[in-house]
Amino acid sequence: MESLDLKMPKYMVYCVVVACLGSFSNGWVIGSANVPGEVTHACENGSAHVSSSAFPDCLPMATGLWGFAVSAFCVGGLMGGLFGGSIQTKFGRKKTIIFNNLGWILGGLLQGVAVNPAMFIVGRILCGLSCGLGSLATPTYVGEISTIKARGTMGTCNQFAIVIGILLASVIGLPLASVPLWRINYALVAIPAIAQFFLMSGCVESPRYLVSINRIEEAKESLQRLRPNTNIDKEFFGMVEGQLGTAAARVITGMDSASLNKDDAKSFDDQIEDGVVTGEEGVRESMNMIQIFKDPLIRRIALTVLALHVIQQLIGMNAVMYYSTTIFNMSFSAEMSKYMAIVTTVVNFASTVLSLILIDRMGRRPLLLIAEAGACLFSVLLIIGYVYNLGALLVVSVFGYVLSFAIGVGPIPWMLTSEVTPVYASSAVGAIATAMNWAMNFLIGQCFPIVFEGIKGYSFAIFAGVAALAFAFTYLKVPETKGRSLEDIVKGFENSS
Repeated sequence: MESLDLKMPKYMVYCVVVACLGSFSNGWVIGSANVPGEVTHACENGSAHVSSSAFPDCLPMATGLWGFAVSAFCVGGLMGGLFGGSIQTKFGRKKTIIFNNLGWILGGLLQGVAVNPAMFIVGRILCGLSCGLGSLATPTYVGEISTIKARGTMGTCNQFAIVIGILLASVIGLPLASVPLWRINYALVAIPAIAQFFLMSGCVESPRYLVSINRIEEAKESLQRLRPNTNIDKEFFGMVEGQLGTAAARVITGMDSASLNKDDAKSFDDQIEDGVVTGEEGVRESMNMIQIFKDPLIRRIALTVLALHVIQQLIGMNAVMYYSTTIFNMSFSAEMSKYMAIVTTVVNFASTVLSLILIDRMGRRPLLLIAEAGACLFSVLLIIGYVYNLGALLVVSVFGYVLSFAIGVGPIPWMLTSEVTPVYASSAVGAIATAMNWAMNFLIGQCFPIVFEGIKGYSFAIFAGVAALAFAFTYLKVPETKGRSLEDIVKGFENSS
């Protein structure tokens, strides 16, 4: 059986699940401040040591400072994403994922034992650093180890784990939303981080990364472990060809011989010394963030990826989630609104499961187009519900918008980042895209409350416009990647230039 016909081998799925523990930690950090927010910074006894002699009951903060404390992890995410490319290029995907857990462990514990706002904010930033670096390293690793037939499903696992993290943080946060239990809610992120730190050691390094640093034999062994009991020659040839060129791939893999002898493969340096392959066909040096905009092909890929990440944030998911509290307060009591916020997270979870099922059946483009059209429609309905004060329409619109976002706009940009970018440029493109994503996240978090205060529900006209433009961009510029190897997708960009 050819490895290209394989769908979900158990060991590959195991490696994907372990890698996505980092995405779960990311989601936990996002959701941990939602339910116990008030008791964290505005409890009855303030900074007095009533419940515990070691720690103050809470960390009194003004609304502005609390807003910054919650969104401080976005600052860490921006920095983690920006420098993550060079880190995962130098140390590899596997080691990056392993040691990235230190930020969640230290940051979570620091928030849990914080005695003043500064300690809490530093803890959020440390968690943010891991969130940013994990946002880059996890989708890259998952995309590079997955089979062609299951790459969409495996890629959606990244977003799925984030949503599960947000949901569990909200649900577990309910019984912990009191003094002094709120501290546990922030510190719990250390548990999945510690688990991943040890479990990831049992996973292989990305074979594509190993080819990129000329560790050919290790790459082949790694791929064979990921594709057990199958013939990996064609898939491995494609990997090597995509990075070293056709002639080099034929010689290195031995596939130009009449009979394929697996023991004849040599390292690329040996082939150059023997004079069989010219040095021009060698391993391509990893590009930095300046070089990707000088190369015409990579520039087109980078701008496509960047646009998708900007769209993901400017389409307004975080703003809708922010506004949802106001919507629910219009239709329900304050206590019920708290539970409705959790129902919204459940809708997000269910929609991501739907995406998980559909992504390799329908493809990326159709799901993305449906999601953007839905986001545009439900943003318009939010405006109508606001203008005519229709509480039921507002609630339905929130749920519809969340569903639209979760089936496409949420998971697909992260997946496409690793799918459309060649390995030698993936770290730089991924880093700048991740940094842009976190920067837009922070921008929306800081600016939307101001915009909403000025024009209220009409502010969703901005998001409806962004969604409409996103639909046009996806239709005209985003290729379908379903059922294609990463190397073939890059060739598609070359042929369309």
